[in-house]
Amino acid sequence: MFCGCGGLTLGMQRAGFEVLAAVDHDEAAVKVLSKNCPDIPHVLQADLAKFSPRDLAAKIGRDHVEVIVGGPPCQGFSMARQRDGANSGPRMVKDKRRQLYQEFLRFVHHFRPKVFVMENVPGIKSAAGGRYLTRVQHRARLIGYRVHAQTERVSSLGVPQKRVRQLIIGTRLDLPILFPGKVSRAPRATERPTLGEAIGDLPVLRAGSGDDDSEYDRERRTAHVAKHGTGYLFGVLEADRAARLTAHVARPHSDRDLRDFARLKEGEHSGVAAQRGVEFEFPYDKEAFWDRYTRQHRNRLCSTIVAHMAKDGLMFIHPTQNRSLTPREAARVQSFPDWFVFPVSRTHQFRLIGNAVPPLVGEALGLAVKSYLERTVQQQDRTLLADYVPRTEAEAAAGLVAILEVADRKSLHRLSLDGFRRGWASIAFLYPEIHPDSAREHGSQISKARRPKLPDVSSDRRRERVQEYVQSGWPVAFEPVAREALRRYRRGHLSEDEFYCSQALLAATRDRRATQAAEVSCEQEKASA
Repeated sequence: MFCGCGGLTLGMQRAGFEVLAAVDHDEAAVKVLSKNCPDIPHVLQADLAKFSPRDLAAKIGRDHVEVIVGGPPCQGFSMARQRDGANSGPRMVKDKRRQLYQEFLRFVHHFRPKVFVMENVPGIKSAAGGRYLTRVQHRARLIGYRVHAQTERVSSLGVPQKRVRQLIIGTRLDLPILFPGKVSRAPRATERPTLGEAIGDLPVLRAGSGDDDSEYDRERRTAHVAKHGTGYLFGVLEADRAARLTAHVARPHSDRDLRDFARLKEGEHSGVAAQRGVEFEFPYDKEAFWDRYTRQHRNRLCSTIVAHMAKDGLMFIHPTQNRSLTPREAARVQSFPDWFVFPVSRTHQFRLIGNAVPPLVGEALGLAVKSYLERTVQQQDRTLLADYVPRTEAEAAAGLVAILEVADRKSLHRLSLDGFRRGWASIAFLYPEIHPDSAREHGSQISKARRPKLPDVSSDRRRERVQEYVQSGWPVAFEPVAREALRRYRRGHLSEDEFYCSQALLAATRDRRATQAAEVSCEQEKASA
């Protein structure tokens, strides 16, 4: 959903997923994705606020899929727009794109995937005081998903830029937490590639020169490989698979801008240059535009590739050439392979590339989800439950009461390991919708949950409704237990399986299935009688 030009789509395919459909309202994005991924049966241009899940189900011929991924438009949450007040504070402007997460979750609700992943910018955490991130997580829990948010620096996944992305990951409640949010580099990724490694073999261009279809510079490539090897160039960019070089066209710049570019040292922006005495010709407020011109450095990460490159490339000046980056160079920094073409105008090329999820990130994420699904199939209903895991709701309730009473006495750190495991597993059994990782970041909003009262708990908790954090879903009374679980996990006292309560969640699923089966049998007996 919200597939854009196909960065996340390509990554999921490389991870081994069959992509049944890709949907976006942007005509140029759909055109690019269709050109590069012709094996996807349904690449649809549609407004997801109007296109219904039933419409999609009819197209793909099924009502269930294993995974839904997507990135609702991020401009409504961007950090850049928070600086000018557009995305936060009293000057916050209305932006319909902030509500599109609801459309994403509407499709999740219909298709009931085992896993969903929503990708966005870190600004979603702070926009409107965190209100939108809270709503996404709260709504996902209401439709039956355990959800948590995590931040990923794409450079750790082998992408040569400073980009940081926010992932919101949901797993269906009848599945264990075998995917604790750990995403590792895809095998094809190299460690810490630089901007120079990504673009250094490309032909030299002047501002305003280049061609949409041209020859590679084989001599430069030979020298480049001798210096950097073939890891990123062939392993990620697959430049050896592309017969021709496309989209390597430099935009024109005014003579004034070119003179200002030339005043910058490699890796320097105009604010730093001004401090060392450089006087620029551009007639702008130097306080507001302190980094207006930025020359990238070949031996460092590139600045985050953004859709604003469609308007100008002044913050993306080539490390050694007096011009801004070309669309192909931007695509390489985003980890798009060289055979991936952009048969649209240069303005659309920059916009689509800037809005895309780097394919390497999509591949790493896809491999993590695939591993989770495979392990879930192997372990579900086959795990021999440990002694500390409750088998029934009554056992879990007793374990919950015991650990909360210890928490009341502020003596959780003295509780034996077996005693703590039993209480922690009881929480997971009774509250499968809350995620251990989410307990690290609750948000500030507290509400009264619509839960039955906790049995035989101390008097201050004997109420029909229990206070809980809206963002994380964690009952406030459980917070000390969650903190202690994290402390023991970090010290190695709890294993990963114990911290993420995989066995307890399996036991809860078995107990609910048994209860449902008994209820069905009882109803059948009544009907027969």
